[in-house]
Amino acid sequence: MNGIINLFKPKGITSHDAVNSMRKILGIKRIGHTGTLDPNAFGVLPLCIGKATRISEYLLNIDKEYVAELTLGKATDTQDIDGKVVAYSPKQVKERDIYEAFKHFQGKIRQVPPMFSAIKQDGKKLYELAREGKHVRRDPREVYIYDLKIYDIIDNKRIIFYVRCSKGTYIRTLCDDIGKYLGTYGYMSYLARVGVGNFKIQDSCSIEYIKSLNKKELETIIQPMDKGLNHLPSLTIENKFYKKLINGAIVPMGDKISEIECKNKPLRIYSKGEFIGIGRIVNKDNFLWVKMDKVLI
Repeated sequence: MNGIINLFKPKGITSHDAVNSMRKILGIKRIGHTGTLDPNAFGVLPLCIGKATRISEYLLNIDKEYVAELTLGKATDTQDIDGKVVAYSPKQVKERDIYEAFKHFQGKIRQVPPMFSAIKQDGKKLYELAREGKHVRRDPREVYIYDLKIYDIIDNKRIIFYVRCSKGTYIRTLCDDIGKYLGTYGYMSYLARVGVGNFKIQDSCSIEYIKSLNKKELETIIQPMDKGLNHLPSLTIENKFYKKLINGAIVPMGDKISEIECKNKPLRIYSKGEFIGIGRIVNKDNFLWVKMDKVLI
């Protein structure tokens, strides 16, 4: 059993809990997720099964999509609804100012990671330090907001919005930052992850549903490994080099280099109509060759 399951993680459990549940249901130990989804959030959590665990590193960098709610007027220590209120402002914000603020946060921005996060500092996770009552300096990180649009504004206080963003973006920090930009406070009161790359929430499967499936039915919901890698360019190698490829030998690139501008970058490699694995183009003795990084058949 090798491939990717588009799991719907419910609110109230950790991503690790979801993985453990699936290990029990499928009877497989080799399962890993492709990026943590907070316990208070629900939605898409692609799981790599079997050999697909070897491609999880390539799935960490793909874009994420969320629908979230920002509530203005209060700040919490965790920047979300589960935290302790640490600041309050009675300021009334105008709708036009909210729209202007959201425009400000599109494109390349910098975020200071929240204290309640799994980022390590001096060998310890930030949330562990936060629980000890410690507050340490964090360097801002550059992230990218590809799309940010408001769906609804309720009482000029609750803003429901959609965001598509890069790896490492904290939506609760985005809410906190927008609140401060508006001259008040804000926290994330709701979060649903509706997409991870090609995996969308409408196609996701709940733990309960997966548990109800027999072995044959399970096979229908396991997606091929290369579906999660569509963000990588593909390259098809002549069938005569198939055996060399699967044995890890380098094979000549041929005249296809004009089609690809990704020398020494990860590629999806195909031969004999089959996904072979992840490879790259390398230069050896002034010739271009294809070298496999991971053979996945």
